[in-house]
Amino acid sequence: MDRATATSIANFLISAEVEKREVTRITEKYPDMLVEDAYVVQEQLIGIKLEEGHQVVGPKMGLTSQAKMKQMNVEEPIYGYILDYMVVTGGELSMSDLIHPKVEAEIAFILGRDIEGPGVTGAQVLAATEYVIPALEIIDSRYEKFRFTLPDVIADNASSSRVVFGSTMKRPTDMDLALVGVTLSINGEIKDLGAGAAVLGHPANSVAMLANMLARKGLKLKAGQTILTGGITGAVMLKANAFVSAKLDGLGTVEFRMKE
Repeated sequence: MDRATATSIANFLISAEVEKREVTRITEKYPDMLVEDAYVVQEQLIGIKLEEGHQVVGPKMGLTSQAKMKQMNVEEPIYGYILDYMVVTGGELSMSDLIHPKVEAEIAFILGRDIEGPGVTGAQVLAATEYVIPALEIIDSRYEKFRFTLPDVIADNASSSRVVFGSTMKRPTDMDLALVGVTLSINGEIKDLGAGAAVLGHPANSVAMLANMLARKGLKLKAGQTILTGGITGAVMLKANAFVSAKLDGLGTVEFRMKE
C-alpha cells in the first residue's frame, strides 16, 4: 500500500473517532489489505496524532488470549498505542465522548529501562520493569457493530480509546503475576473474572512478544513507557450510569464512573 492511501485511511479513521461515529470497515473498500499494510496505516495515524501535539504513553497489546487468537485466526497478538488524551483522570468518563465502548481489566508494566528485541524473554522483561499497576482499558472500535477483520482493527490502532490506571504500584518480582486473580464488576455485579495467566501464560510474556515484534521494524520499548499487556477479563459492553470496578489480588482496585 502506498503512503498516500495509508494516510487517507488514517485520516478517515481519525475523523470517525473525533466525530464519534461508526464507519464501514476499510477492508470492504480495500479487500486485499494485508496486516503489513494495516500497520502502515496505524503508523500514519499515530504520526498525525503526534503532529497534533499528542504524546505516546506507551504501546498496548491486543488479542493476547489463546481464545481471541483462535477466533481471529492469528498466531501472535496485535499492538497499538495509548496516547496522552486517552488517559482518564478524575475517575469519570462520558458516554457522549465515545461510540460503543467496552471495558476490560489488565495489568500495566512501567519500564525502568529500555527493552530491545529480538530474543527478549519474560524474565528479561521482569528485570527491566520498575512497577506494575492495575488498569481498565476502554476499547471503542470505530467500525459498525464492532465488526472487523484483523487488518481493520490494526489500522484502527487496535480499537484504542481510553484507559484508567490504578494508584497501586508494585514491583513485578513481589508477586507471581500469572496467579493474580481479577474480577471485573459493573454496578456491583461481577461481569467477568480471570487470572494473569490468561495473557500468554504470564503478562511479562506479552511485553516480551511486543518487544520482539517491534524489533522487526527497528523499534524498541523505552524506559518510562506504560505498557498495557492485554485483557485478563473479556471486554464488557458499557452503558451510561455504570460504575466500573476491577479488583486485582495484590494490586488493589481500579475504577471509574461512566456518565451520560
